[in-house]
Amino acid sequence: MHYFPIAMPFLFIFFLLFFFLVFLIEIGILRYAYEKMGIGPRHMLALVVLSLLGSYVNIPVAQLPPEEVRSGEVIVFYGMRYVVPIVREWPGTVIAVNLGGAVIPFALSIYLMAKNRLYARGLLGIGIMTVVVHSMAHPLRGVGIAEPTFIPPLVATAVALLLSRRLAAPLAYIVGSLGTLIGADLLNIGKIQGLGAPVASIGGAGTFDGIFLTGILSVLLASLLTGRGRTRKQRNAAAHES
Repeated sequence: MHYFPIAMPFLFIFFLLFFFLVFLIEIGILRYAYEKMGIGPRHMLALVVLSLLGSYVNIPVAQLPPEEVRSGEVIVFYGMRYVVPIVREWPGTVIAVNLGGAVIPFALSIYLMAKNRLYARGLLGIGIMTVVVHSMAHPLRGVGIAEPTFIPPLVATAVALLLSRRLAAPLAYIVGSLGTLIGADLLNIGKIQGLGAPVASIGGAGTFDGIFLTGILSVLLASLLTGRGRTRKQRNAAAHES
């Protein structure tokens, strides 16, 4: 199942955000930030672009009982436009897992949690994020489950700063990605029946935008916080040499 979960011009804006990150890394502004997250800048860029392109791929895992489904529409929710794929003779809602919005963020979150030993704070942050996102998630006819786009990144940033300022960047990604997946999609899986969505994608339409923006924001957060730390270290090193 191949289709982008969000419509133009939002998809175009996401690609612009990616190229903006590439530019910042190439001129050295975000290189230290990525290294502080525990991932080299080249690898992180590859993961970001794979997440963006991977949103096109949905992996079917189950199928709900037959029902009439919507087709070929664009659904607007909190200003974001979500795509309902065009289908013909579709038996019912197919439950799928989005490659870019679920598989890659899940794997990267587990890696960051293990590398930075954020087990306790990570689980606590995920729990808080899950409760917040679950309270905001809404069943959306033709799409599945959706939540306001910009709330998850902002909440994830606040929770990460509260739990660990030094490791706020990786923690924000972990909390934002896994908390959104659990709170919006997994805990609402029972509400999908009857929405008329041809594909209900975990990490796809309705949640991918929030998860992708969480990844972008966590990098910018790393740049803001660790950049100051690097400057302080450089001043101390210079003073020591003198």
